[in-house]
Amino acid sequence: MQRYLLGGVIFLAVAGAGLEWKVKAQALASGTPGAIVLERILVKVNGGLITQTDLEEAQINELRARPLPPQTDADLRRLIEEMTPALIANAVDQELLVQRGREMGYTLGDEQFEEILEGIKEENGMTDEQLISALEIEQGMTLAQLRRVMERQMLVGQVQEIQVLRRVRMTDTEAEEYYESNLDEFSEPATVTLREILIAVPVENSGLNVARDNQARLTAEEAFTRVTAGDDFEQVVSEMSDSASSANGGLIGPIPVGDVAEEIRARIEPLEEGEISEVTRTPAGYQILKLESIYTPAPTSFEEVRDEIVNNVFNDRRIEALETFIDTLRSEAIIEWKDEGLRTLYEQFLATREAISQP
Repeated sequence: MQRYLLGGVIFLAVAGAGLEWKVKAQALASGTPGAIVLERILVKVNGGLITQTDLEEAQINELRARPLPPQTDADLRRLIEEMTPALIANAVDQELLVQRGREMGYTLGDEQFEEILEGIKEENGMTDEQLISALEIEQGMTLAQLRRVMERQMLVGQVQEIQVLRRVRMTDTEAEEYYESNLDEFSEPATVTLREILIAVPVENSGLNVARDNQARLTAEEAFTRVTAGDDFEQVVSEMSDSASSANGGLIGPIPVGDVAEEIRARIEPLEEGEISEVTRTPAGYQILKLESIYTPAPTSFEEVRDEIVNNVFNDRRIEALETFIDTLRSEAIIEWKDEGLRTLYEQFLATREAISQP
């Protein structure tokens, strides 16, 4: 038997009632006994209706999913404006998938629904009466409404499984080709370790002191002569360097090569390990660099990352295939908008999403 949690399936599937920041309903209600309440229709999708209530419930669900509720009315309005284009687009897509599921003959049968209810009651230690009461109090819905929500979820899932997931493939050969073409993804960044000698040139209020600058340059050249003649670099650092790193033999790193400043990288790229750069004037003074070491780790083996590649690439293909499938459903659908403002938001959202997805 499948097992379900009342606080899981239902909470994620439907909108709650009584939220402090619940969106105000715009559907007209009547207090007259026996009066018919007319629901505002936003859009028809092949005759299927998406209503104001559907949109409001989606907005409430989205708000509930956020870690912090909006604190002011202005925050609430801003969030609703931001989320509504994606929500209305998703509502249209979901309706298309539900309709295709019904065309394929899928339905949530009485036996399946009873099994779900039994799972919910068992997990939560509820009787039939307690479940019905909890649905009404916590979710503001009836068993019939719960069945509709869960049937729609099932239809969407079945269509995605049959029409999309079963047609997506990822072979070992393709995985290896991806691995070889994207080795950087599976390698730790190369690191470099340097040592430096810095002869500082203090900045004075009156500007550059030429005499002090010349003296610093001569001192740096003396240090360069010593280290290139064979004197121990760390010893020269301890005797002559003004840098903060002098207490550690001038050591810098190891640091990722990508984090090294471009001007420093240009100076060390021609060097082999153990070689020393020319004296260079920097904003802080005159600097000499020694390439202590450079470490380029081997990439993780294909065998270790094969499953990761298959899962990631498969997921990308699944998303792409699902988008293509829904695009086809959308292109074949008759979509009649009853709210031009929402239509504009919908079309702008689709255009933006398509532009982002282009390579």
